[in-house]
Amino acid sequence: MRGTLLGLWTWFAFGAVSSVGYCACLLLFLLTAPFDPNRRVTGTAIRWVGIAMVKCVPAWRFEYLEPVPRTLPERCVCVSNHCSNLDPFLLSHLPWEMKYLAKDVLFKIPAVGWGIKIAGDIPLVRGSTRSIKQAMQKAGLYVRRGMPVCIFAEGTRSLSGELLPFKDGAFRLAIDQQAHVLPIAVGGTVHALRKGDWRPGSAHGVILVGQPISAEGLRASDLPELKKRVWQAVFELREDLKRRGLA
Repeated sequence: MRGTLLGLWTWFAFGAVSSVGYCACLLLFLLTAPFDPNRRVTGTAIRWVGIAMVKCVPAWRFEYLEPVPRTLPERCVCVSNHCSNLDPFLLSHLPWEMKYLAKDVLFKIPAVGWGIKIAGDIPLVRGSTRSIKQAMQKAGLYVRRGMPVCIFAEGTRSLSGELLPFKDGAFRLAIDQQAHVLPIAVGGTVHALRKGDWRPGSAHGVILVGQPISAEGLRASDLPELKKRVWQAVFELREDLKRRGLA
């Protein structure tokens, strides 16, 4: 019974907070869009809405672990592992705005999906070469303008919690833009929303941020080595979380 009541409260709170938050952010978007090509203001507001949503769930506690850089390199691609649909809500706690590469179906969810659309996040149709090309072009534009882009480099959720092999896209983007790659590890969210169960589980979601890895001076032929270095960095961050009992 307790789990059912928590589930009912969670989805009611999600619906109420996201609806009110979207309306407020839409107004903010209309006021600032002509002067804010990176949609930094709207994006930041949408992340605050996401934080408010998860704070409504008493079974969840999300946070980042120090030290976290307050400023990022001028051109930056953030690479994180992925273990839950709540990972973007968790990453919203970080003290900087960034745009997310996400599957296109998420942008169709009422309020939440509409919100990430006006925030300027980047939709991607899996398996579509045209969509991938358009998404990476938009991501490159953001990076050149000083707006970090976050990519879940595994390409899908790892339901086991183990780090999967990385796809090439994030590293091709970093090399093309001569950017830095910031490795990020998330943990503790895998049981928050379990597949096939509408009731939330308890979760202590945590973020650990590594040191930027430069792609400056690298060429396309260096992509495998860059990908290997970043995978190892995220793996070590994940192992650190496990040693702390937080993964």
